[in-house]
Amino acid sequence: MDNRKTHLKTFWNRRFLLYELVKKGIKLKYRRSYLGILWSLLEPILTTIVLTVVFGTLFGNKSRDYPLYILCGRLLYSFFSQGTKSSSKSIRANASMIKKVYVPKYLYPLSCVLYNYVIFLISLIVMLPLAIYCRVSLTWHIVEIIVPLIELFLLTFGVGMLLATVNVFFRDMEYIWEVLLMLIMYSSAIFYYPERLMNSGYDWILKFNPLYCIIQSFRNAMFGEMMNTQLVGYAGVFSLTTLIVGIIVFYKKQDKFILQI
Repeated sequence: MDNRKTHLKTFWNRRFLLYELVKKGIKLKYRRSYLGILWSLLEPILTTIVLTVVFGTLFGNKSRDYPLYILCGRLLYSFFSQGTKSSSKSIRANASMIKKVYVPKYLYPLSCVLYNYVIFLISLIVMLPLAIYCRVSLTWHIVEIIVPLIELFLLTFGVGMLLATVNVFFRDMEYIWEVLLMLIMYSSAIFYYPERLMNSGYDWILKFNPLYCIIQSFRNAMFGEMMNTQLVGYAGVFSLTTLIVGIIVFYKKQDKFILQI
């Protein structure tokens, strides 16, 4: 109990540093960019238009709400991808500071996830006008959207902690993760309806993919449907377990970081 209180006190005392790291991450992301934070709104819109034209033609999806369906998956996957990739590089990217002053090392991957999460939340603004265009009526189920958003943050931070640890000792992990992210993207039903995969007998790929479960729960809330409790429960347990494992692994290996960076 005393050990927990010490960690909480340390975190509280360093909260201003965390804030500065988050602010720095946002500034660096849009450095030398004329559009700045506005790009976080334009990029998903432009990407959705391209994906709707391409995959709508390829799969014959002509339903009016298909663009919103794509945007839901695209935004959530984009945050997961950017958050985990930046977290994996966080320790090495801040090697000079780690060697000079003592700072709780978990603040670096945490700040990477947080600043990407802030940008992600801002980008969600574009969903409202698109929902109006797609004639999707929002219901009280929209309040349930907080559940997949929390699960997504926990999953991203947990995976980010694991990647940050592994990447210190095995630098090629970031390149391997790029390939794995591609597999995760295609197994998350971002561009296609899950029924297509279920009819092929490979529906287990979706059921065991926590990111798909989170994306589907998010879509249910956006489209005014009740969320699937099995998907929500599985994603929640998986995300929380990943976070706990990530923290434990990071904590046990953090004293050896200084020897590798």
